[in-house]
Amino acid sequence: MVFLPLIIGIILLVLLVTVVKLDTFISFMLVCLFVGITGGLSIAESVDAIQTGIGSTLGSLVIILGFGAMLGKLVAESGAANTITNFLVAKFGLKHVQMALIVTGFIVGIPMFYTVGFVILVPLVIAIASNTKLPLLYVGLPMLASLSVTHGFLPPHPAPTAIAEMYNADLGLTLIYGIICGIPAILGAKILLSKTMKRIQPDYLKEYVAETDDRYKIPSVKTALMVALLPVLLIGGSSILRIIIGESVLVEILGNPSIAMLLSVLAAVYFLGIRTGRKMNDIAKTLTSAVSGVAVVLLIISGAGALKQIMVDTEISDALGMALSDIGMPPLIMAYVIASLIRVSLGSATVAGLTAGTIMAPLIGPTGVSPELLVLATGAGSITFSHINDGGFWLFKEYFNVSIKETLLSWTLMETSLSFIGLLCILLLDLIV
Repeated sequence: MVFLPLIIGIILLVLLVTVVKLDTFISFMLVCLFVGITGGLSIAESVDAIQTGIGSTLGSLVIILGFGAMLGKLVAESGAANTITNFLVAKFGLKHVQMALIVTGFIVGIPMFYTVGFVILVPLVIAIASNTKLPLLYVGLPMLASLSVTHGFLPPHPAPTAIAEMYNADLGLTLIYGIICGIPAILGAKILLSKTMKRIQPDYLKEYVAETDDRYKIPSVKTALMVALLPVLLIGGSSILRIIIGESVLVEILGNPSIAMLLSVLAAVYFLGIRTGRKMNDIAKTLTSAVSGVAVVLLIISGAGALKQIMVDTEISDALGMALSDIGMPPLIMAYVIASLIRVSLGSATVAGLTAGTIMAPLIGPTGVSPELLVLATGAGSITFSHINDGGFWLFKEYFNVSIKETLLSWTLMETSLSFIGLLCILLLDLIV
């Protein structure tokens, strides 16, 4: 059976990561060698395929993800995230504080990796809840829903960006479609969790309340918003301009994700760094620490790219594409189901999305499905049913001071609601585009 090496390989990946607790990148490498050798490649051919897969994957992504990490770090350390949060809470008022934090999570979540956004924004949520005497989950869950949507659906986050590369999807359209589907998912989850957010009322943990650095100026609201949203304005805006005015040199330059992220980082270095009183040496250290933080994510993405190339060289991908086409399940639902199963098994949304992407990639051509919507369906599946094998599950439990049962009834329910509602929106959008 041609698929047996891949099936055993995925089971092996799950066991190595969840049972043996082996590093994810090492696990990917072992699985690649296993699938390659049992699929008919020699050891040398398997290693060549791994190297080719890593090179082709990282070659197009390392610039985007590296600059994305730098931008997120500067937004966080400069106090721009705090400025945006405080401004929106003040504008929306106490009655609409949830909407203020939803918008905050969406804006701040776009340039930041999920964990960074969580650690930066949750202390602000705790402070707001403490000052207003509102239930902590009532204030916090909507904001986390926004962060989860940006993490699972929107470039330049690692998984959506890498999956878009696998499917040859347009990043600008993926971003626009992701926003269109993400907003209803967030609002739907907010409605579904309305009773839960008021029923579970943990004590605030004061040690997580954010502290400000008085040595530097705080960026203005306009500056903070401009820098945080610049990648969206450039990448998404270029796709809109392409539809309106057609192809042009300017549209091509601004729409290139690498150029867009470079311009965004340069803007952040000046407006969030130099203009706030920071010296270039300090800014350079911040950028260096940001890059070191993304190294693990890059390794995981490269592991998925290696597995994809192994599947191509062993011709498993072609056979898999034909077999999956014969099943008759719509590609968008299939991508969602595969990503969901891996997510439940492994815990990591990034690994789930990337692994599902390697499996689904052969289907792009034969089905004619929108590659951008397929990216979103894969992303939606990758964030479903977070439980005890997911680091985000424990991060939420500790910061919000809730029990495991309460985490399941709040955090897990939130993630699953976002996933299901997001899929429904994707299927509806598929009828239009």
